[in-house]
Amino acid sequence: TALMAKKPEFFRKLLEEEREKLLRELEALRAQKVSGVVSHTNHMADVATDAFDQARGQSLERRLEKLLQEVEYALSKFEKGTYGICENCGQPIEETRLETLPQALYCLECQYRRELNPRRG
Repeated sequence: TALMAKKPEFFRKLLEEEREKLLRELEALRAQKVSGVVSHTNHMADVATDAFDQARGQSLERRLEKLLQEVEYALSKFEKGTYGICENCGQPIEETRLETLPQALYCLECQYRRELNPRRG
């Protein structure tokens, strides 16, 4: 695995804490959705606001689910012994990058290239 000054357990703990936080947020969002008050109004502004709130909630839920998948995938990389290794070039991912984004899959250079040209990957 990548040579890191910080022990891999530090990053595993960061990921596990992030996973727990995301699970709590998703649970709270879903509970709010289930217990949400259904509007029985015909006022166009109220209907539009309800539709906007529902769409925003669904968008947030999808974003949280995607983040959770990324975190769980990063955790699975510990089992394979590939955590902290760029999935594109095979070089170690910068430790400062992992501290900020422990589920990072790419080193900064490869991530930058992917963002410049998303089709090439």
